[in-house]
Amino acid sequence: MRAEPGLGIAQGGAAQRRCIATGEIRDRAALLRFVVGPDGALVADLAARLPGRGLWLTARRDIVDQAGVRRWFVRAARRPVVVPPGLADRIEALLVQRCIDAIGLARRAGLAVAGFERVAEAARGGRTAVVVAGLDGAESGRRKLRALAHDAALVCVLTAAELGAAFGRDQTVNASLGSGRLAARLVIDAEKIAGFRAGAVVERAPLPERGEPALQHASRHRK
Repeated sequence: MRAEPGLGIAQGGAAQRRCIATGEIRDRAALLRFVVGPDGALVADLAARLPGRGLWLTARRDIVDQAGVRRWFVRAARRPVVVPPGLADRIEALLVQRCIDAIGLARRAGLAVAGFERVAEAARGGRTAVVVAGLDGAESGRRKLRALAHDAALVCVLTAAELGAAFGRDQTVNASLGSGRLAARLVIDAEKIAGFRAGAVVERAPLPERGEPALQHASRHRK
């Protein structure tokens, strides 16, 4: 029987889907989900919660740009699809906002701190799951904090202004999050942004000892 486009095979307990562009099967958390509305309009469903059949796509700007031109959405949906202009830019903006929201929620929950000294203090105290650095900040400061929090993930996909928005400031260059659902969500969305932004970096956290939580979705991206 022919496999339905977008559906993959679950392995190791993780739900998987097939990219409609590359044919590669990956964990669904690593892919972008789209649905087609009743009017035929394509809708980006970044939270993967909207009803309807999902169309899954690799999170890369070039692939998103080609998907409309080459009618990949139309072929996968098997119906007319209206692809909005500037789709890749729109997805990038939505992903950035999701990261800002996750950091903001972590801050309000007491799980996020900002500023080099506070981040360094949290790292020394073993309270850091993710080091977040501004794209336009100094790499030397980023590396110093990464060395202190060597068992944490590194996310460098937001500008200092975008990171500052999560803390109610004009700019923030350095921040960190403690472990938990928000930290994991941040890393997943940051990996997707890395497919859209030049110079963006996401580094994987080392695998923990058995029984400890992990941020295993993170990996390194450079464009």
